[in-house]
Order: sequence, then structure tokens, then C-alpha cells
Amino acid sequence: MVLQIKIVLVEPLYQGNVGSIARVMKNFGLCELVLVNPCKLKGEARAMSSHARDILENAKVTNTFKEAVKDASLVVGTTGMTSSKDDEHIRNPSYTPKELKNRLEGMDGKVAILFGREDNGFTNDELRLCDMIVHIPANEEYPIMNISHSAAVIFYELSNIQSGEKPFADPFDLKLLHNHLNELLKQLEYPSHKKDKTLLMFRRVFGRAQLTNREVQTLRGVLRIIQRRIKN
Repeated sequence: MVLQIKIVLVEPLYQGNVGSIARVMKNFGLCELVLVNPCKLKGEARAMSSHARDILENAKVTNTFKEAVKDASLVVGTTGMTSSKDDEHIRNPSYTPKELKNRLEGMDGKVAILFGREDNGFTNDELRLCDMIVHIPANEEYPIMNISHSAAVIFYELSNIQSGEKPFADPFDLKLLHNHLNELLKQLEYPSHKKDKTLLMFRRVFGRAQLTNREVQTLRGVLRIIQRRIKN
């Protein structure tokens, strides 16, 4: 059994950062890189990648955030910002890199680790698609790190992670579960102004639970029974 980790850079602005992250990936044994609408990658990116040019050259390029993570059972967003009262439903709870490693230890499946734009990170809509959030507890006076430095810290923590025999649920089945919950809330006439935040909380709960396929099917079975009872 193998835990697969892929690195996703969302609309990186500077080719030097892309090359540097490829190099850090090579340092810590990671090889799968995905770029969402990247900047032009020319000589600087190749120079900064050094002996990791193969990772840079084999990187997959996608047009959308969703396309980049569609094959991942767990989507982990990275942020240097701690949560505020206004966005607590979006960013909380967050984990340190070491805590993330502990959560992933013994798992089997594909995990996507995402890094946002250098200037303003992720949009709220993108954060809502993340099952978990990880942050590096840096100095509170200046917590925002260079993206390649953040990557180095996180990759180091994950470098000797041990795979196991507990498989993540299939990404397609997880998507069906989220859609099923959305349908149920509509049937229940759940308050529209609360629905998005409630669905987000479910996503984060499921992310922390690291559901298996059997657990997903059981939950969907319960949801079907509830739907039938509502109709009756």
C-alpha cells in the first residue's frame, strides 16, 4: 500500500518559486507536481530547479483548481493566515505540518497538498474545496513565509511518513456523498443562508475522519433512508 502525495501550485506568479519548489520536492522524495494556470516557465525556473528539472518538465498543467484535485481523496490547503471570527467557518480547524503527518500516517491513497498565489493565497471558494487546512506556526509579528520556504518545512515533515493499509475513500464516491448531503439539505428546506457553511463543516469533519469507501456507502445509505422518510 502506498500513500501518494502530489503538490499543486495554484496560479503561481513567479517562475523562480516554481523552480525552487520543484527542487525542494526532489530534496524530500516527492515527484508529482501540478500547476494551475502558471506563469511562463523559462530559464529562471529551470535554473532554480537545479537537479530537479525532471520534476519541472514533467509537471502537469491544468486550467482549474477542481481539475487539479479531482483524483485526490484528501485535499489539503496551506495558509500562513490564522482564522478570524469572520472566516472561521472557512479556515478552521487548521493543523501544523507535524499534526498533518500524524493524521496521514498509516493511510493509503492520494493526497493533494496545495499552495496558493504568492500575493493573496486562495480565494474563499477554493478554501471551501479543501478538506483540511495546514499552517506553519511562525512568528506572529511576521507569519507569512516565502512559498518555497513554506514548502520546505511541510515537505520535511512528510518526508519519512509511513504508508499503511487504511485506504482513503475513492474521490468520486466522496463527491457523491457531498452532493447527496446538498440534496438532503434542499429537501429539508434548510435555511439557504446557512447551507454553504454547513456543507463546509461537513467537508472538514469528513476530512478529519478520513473516510473509507465502506463508511461513505454507509453514510449515503442513511441519507437515502432519511430522504425516503421525508417523501412519505
